[in-house]
Amino acid sequence: MVKLRITISLILLSLSTVTNAQELFKMKSNVKSRLISFENLSGASSNGGKENNGAKGHATETILPGATRTLVNYNGNGIVQRMWYTISERSPEVLRSIRLQIFWDGATKPAVDVPFGDFFGIGLGQKKPFESTFFSDPEGKSFNCFIPMPFRKQVKMLFINESKLNVNLFFDVDILETPPHTADVLYFHAYWNRKITSELGEDFELLPLIKGKGRFLGTNVGVITDSVYRGTWWGEGEVKMYIDEDTKYPTINGTGTEDYVGAAWGLGTFNHQFQGCLVADNKLGYFAFYRYHVPDEIYFNKSIKVTIQELGGTSLEIARDLYKKGAKIKPVI
Repeated sequence: MVKLRITISLILLSLSTVTNAQELFKMKSNVKSRLISFENLSGASSNGGKENNGAKGHATETILPGATRTLVNYNGNGIVQRMWYTISERSPEVLRSIRLQIFWDGATKPAVDVPFGDFFGIGLGQKKPFESTFFSDPEGKSFNCFIPMPFRKQVKMLFINESKLNVNLFFDVDILETPPHTADVLYFHAYWNRKITSELGEDFELLPLIKGKGRFLGTNVGVITDSVYRGTWWGEGEVKMYIDEDTKYPTINGTGTEDYVGAAWGLGTFNHQFQGCLVADNKLGYFAFYRYHVPDEIYFNKSIKVTIQELGGTSLEIARDLYKKGAKIKPVI
């Protein structure tokens, strides 16, 4: 029922989580606020806006095709609190051709290596104004992330332009220097996956088997349905989470795709804090939705795997007609 499915899953790996709650009236001890941009790439004290005598001397850079630009290379202990970007080219092709990489504490393997648009919750490259608990785009022209991301020694971020166009980039990354983190503080990771053509009856992996301890924060999913099945409902697939000792059967098992994102009887467009659907085009068969497990926390102590069934639904009469026309069908009774 599904021709193309794209997903990015957000996870925290190690032990517990950093809370995003604040007491706005309480002064924190031993912290320092930093902002990294082209106007102050080091984020150091008294180092911002030095070019052009402080009159907006270096607000932007042009990233050439094939170029990699190090945006953040910050040493210390702290938390990435917020990221904001805007780019001059925002077509679906460019949003998929730019990659964002994030490294923690001197690691050689990135914890995040995801196409730019997908990382910021832009489903199928379709820019829509929206706001969720983790991401926002006020007018369809910017990219904001509010996930707190702690680090103990260093954070490094790379902007990789694999498109054929020059990309004019503005950005800033807000960092809070903190005292050393306790052992239960987690590192943020993101996993991106794409499947062009689905196999009949084979579940799609939102998150492959991950071993270790951590928390599953949620996922953004994009779907392009196969035109062969157009007019039928593609989203009967249940989300399944195999946690720790699970093998054949999962501990967490939902009741359907639209149910997973808090909707019912199909999907229309909406955006809420923890769940939403930004693209729902029945004519084209394009759908993009998200679900973030903040109030309903998902922890694992040994391993986790998250899948969604490739499962559609229609009447018996329509199913028989599709079968006669050569459509691949595996009845579920």
